[in-house]
Amino acid sequence: MLVTYPTRFKAGAVVFDLDGTLVHSGPDLAVAANRMLESMGLEQHADEVIFRWLGNGATGLVQRALTGDPNGMPRPELFERGYDLFMRFYGEGLCAKSRPYPHVERVLDELKSDGLRLACLTNKPGEFTGPVLEALHLDRFFDLVVAGDSLPVKKPDPMPLRHIFRRFGMAVSAGIMVGDSISDIRAAQAAGMPVICVSFGYNNGLDLTKANPDAIIDSFADLTGLIEHI
Repeated sequence: MLVTYPTRFKAGAVVFDLDGTLVHSGPDLAVAANRMLESMGLEQHADEVIFRWLGNGATGLVQRALTGDPNGMPRPELFERGYDLFMRFYGEGLCAKSRPYPHVERVLDELKSDGLRLACLTNKPGEFTGPVLEALHLDRFFDLVVAGDSLPVKKPDPMPLRHIFRRFGMAVSAGIMVGDSISDIRAAQAAGMPVICVSFGYNNGLDLTKANPDAIIDSFADLTGLIEHI
C-alpha cells in the first residue's frame, strides 16, 4: 500500500523513529519483558502480543506487560520493581536479535549523500538508544539523536521535533517525519510537517490510515522515490 500526496516531498532534513521504523527490536524487548515477568512470578506473554504494546517507550511497555492491558496502570510499587528489572534485562541483551529492516542502511546512505540532514527521534531511553545505533552501525548516518529522556517531553508532543529543527537552523516545514505509530503521526502533524509511515512497524494494532499520514509505505526502499532535497 502506498498513499501519498504530493507525489514527492521536498525537504532539507528527515527525522526517523527508531523501534519499528529503522530497527526490528521487538524480539529483544519481548525477551526482556518476559524475563521481568518471570522474575516477578507473573504470567508471560507471546512475542506477538508484546509487539502490539511497543511504540511508547519503556514505561508504556512495562505498564502493559504487568497488567496485560494496553491501557493498564499497575500499582506504583509494582511498576517501579518491574521497570528496574526490565531495564536491567534489556540492557543485558540489547542487540541479541535486533536488526535493521531491509534497505535501511542503503536508503539512509542515499538520503545523506543527497545532502539531507538526518536525525533519529525515539521514545527509547537514552542509555539504550546510542548503544543500539552503534551496535547496528546506524549512528554514522545521524547528525542528531534525541532519545525519550533527552528533553522534558517526548512524542507525541511536537516539542522534540521543534528542538531538532532549531538545532538544524531550519523551519519545521522543511522537514519530514518517518515513523510507524500514532505517536509519530501526531507529533509531526502538531509540529506542522509531513509524516510518512511504514506499515511493518509497531502500531499497536491500529489502522494508521485513520490518522491521515501523508504516506504509508510497505518497504523502506520506497522512501528514495518519495523524498528529494529542497
